[in-house]
Amino acid sequence: MKAAGFRFLRARCVAEALALKAEHGEDARFIAGGQSLVPALNLRLLEPRALIDIAGLPELTGIRVERGRLVIGALTRHAALTGDPLVAAHAPLLLEALPYVAHAAIRNRGTFGGSIALADPAAEWPACCLALDATMVLTGPHAEGERRVPATEFFRGLYATALGPDDLLLRVEIPCQPAGTRNAALELARRHGDFAIVGVAATASDRELKDARIAFFGVADRPMRFAEVERALAVEGVSAAAEALARQVDPPADLYHSAATKRHLAGVLLRRAVDRLRGAA
Repeated sequence: MKAAGFRFLRARCVAEALALKAEHGEDARFIAGGQSLVPALNLRLLEPRALIDIAGLPELTGIRVERGRLVIGALTRHAALTGDPLVAAHAPLLLEALPYVAHAAIRNRGTFGGSIALADPAAEWPACCLALDATMVLTGPHAEGERRVPATEFFRGLYATALGPDDLLLRVEIPCQPAGTRNAALELARRHGDFAIVGVAATASDRELKDARIAFFGVADRPMRFAEVERALAVEGVSAAAEALARQVDPPADLYHSAATKRHLAGVLLRRAVDRLRGAA
């Protein structure tokens, strides 16, 4: 199949993009990398009457550090994170997760913010943002300036976020991690590059894991942290944490994996992530 007909509108700045979205309303969609949107158009899952191209907006690209935060523009390509010294120094969890993100061709075209705005529950970046205590910076045609939404409030359900129908994600801000912070990103997939069956993104200040932040993906309608699991890990150890996870997680079955299988795999990845955080071989 091919996409239904639409108007293609190229925005020259954020203000123009927002004005075009306000003008066309629900009949318009923003497009940048297009790695999720274009397949949906070709399958006619979506039939917007207008696409607003924001890929050329330089103010929404790039990686920098400001006031103790790593700032990643929403239109920064996945591949741009590869080898970036600021990412390596201040949020190395992203570099651990990057090889799991789709395939090289998609990483070259797809955008960091596009993945977060889509909020696929089996995607890596939303879980990393949750583990890293990230903040999403949004704006809209009717907003007075920018809105800052923490990751804990941004992801609201299956493909549902705090973005309003006319909002635009500008950037993601991540607190710079202190030197020596431990990180682990792991997932299991049917084939490399596929969306994860189950995955985990975790960070802790040291090998004692008293402050570990562990975000799972592929186990619910959004990335999830389980306070009982993190508390059990800090107080009783990994076996107690795995038992707590088995009680807490209720993953949806899919065409290939039952809920019980996903629950088991989440426990396997939890133990592997703990080993990684503690520095085991």
